[in-house]
Amino acid sequence: QVKLVESGGASVQSGGSLKLSCVVSGYTYNGRLLAWFRQAPGKEREGVASIDYFHDKTYADFVKGRFVISQDNAKNTMYLQMNNLKPEDTAMYYCAATPARLQFKLSKNGYNYWGQGTQVTVSS
Repeated sequence: QVKLVESGGASVQSGGSLKLSCVVSGYTYNGRLLAWFRQAPGKEREGVASIDYFHDKTYADFVKGRFVISQDNAKNTMYLQMNNLKPEDTAMYYCAATPARLQFKLSKNGYNYWGQGTQVTVSS
């Protein structure tokens, strides 16, 4: 059974940093794609960044230069280092996984497996 568990969410001030983790169990398919999504109250879930097994990365424009996605395949863990956080980054952050080769890697529709989320709150 595939399970994704996020951690690392917290409340920080604007300009601060956080590192989120996502442990993936029951799923070691080499072709898999992992991603971070976020959802703020009243808004659609949006893609933040993705990484495939071979470390090819995709970022949403609104996080380029601030967030870095990475993974440790030996630990089945994905990370999201978030720097220079802004109040508009406040959201529930979710990790997701799919075995599919997606053209649009930050589209939520392509992902089969989801974690429960970890809350990030940025105050001004």
